[in-house]
Amino acid sequence: MPSLPQSLLLRPAPRSHGLWRNQRKSGQREDLPLVEEDQVREQLRRLDIHKSVGPDGIHLRVLRELAEVIAGPLSIIFERSWRTGEVPEDWRKASVIPVFKKGKKEDLGNYRSVSLTSIPGKVMTPRMSCSISKHMEKKKAIRSSQHGFTTGKSHQTNLIAFYDGMTGRIDERRAVDVVYLDFSKAFGTVSHSVPIAKLRKCGLDEWTVKWIENWLKDRPQRVVIRGTESSWKSVTSGVP
Repeated sequence: MPSLPQSLLLRPAPRSHGLWRNQRKSGQREDLPLVEEDQVREQLRRLDIHKSVGPDGIHLRVLRELAEVIAGPLSIIFERSWRTGEVPEDWRKASVIPVFKKGKKEDLGNYRSVSLTSIPGKVMTPRMSCSISKHMEKKKAIRSSQHGFTTGKSHQTNLIAFYDGMTGRIDERRAVDVVYLDFSKAFGTVSHSVPIAKLRKCGLDEWTVKWIENWLKDRPQRVVIRGTESSWKSVTSGVP
């Protein structure tokens, strides 16, 4: 069973999740993080049972078929975790699967690492991601020129904007110089302190910043190849 911090467990179980939530909403601060039971239930129902499980071994089929039963307790755990900033140990663990891309199989550089993490932890992150995106849009913290990892945009919109800008300048008979930059292993080498500092600078609420900070802290990972597992190693940089 996944291990949970004591502060996430020391809460009396309500007789009715719905009644308890209605009572809680009436007296709570509007800016407190809130995780709705209906949202969790819907995410559980949409789980792809064909995907791999995380290190905790909780199968997606179990979560999906028990969505009606566990949505309430999970929403309480998620909300409590968000407000306290405490992240269950199992949510921070990752099993790394090396996936061959192309070239010589003997060259380790020809493999892409895929991190398998806890499914319950993944169910929580979309709600938090939505909250962060809304804050960034409200504060206009992300430039309009940003296309990657931005709602409603993609590499295709990036190419269209680039093509439009370049052809416009050429039509005006202006010189055009293009420089392409590619940051090698950008996600795997970024220091954990960098995104945390950026989020605080953007004015993101401290509940969310603290949760992400603890989510990145003390992250163990292991490599799994054909069922054989390596020993656990601490991750000091990069994002999963």
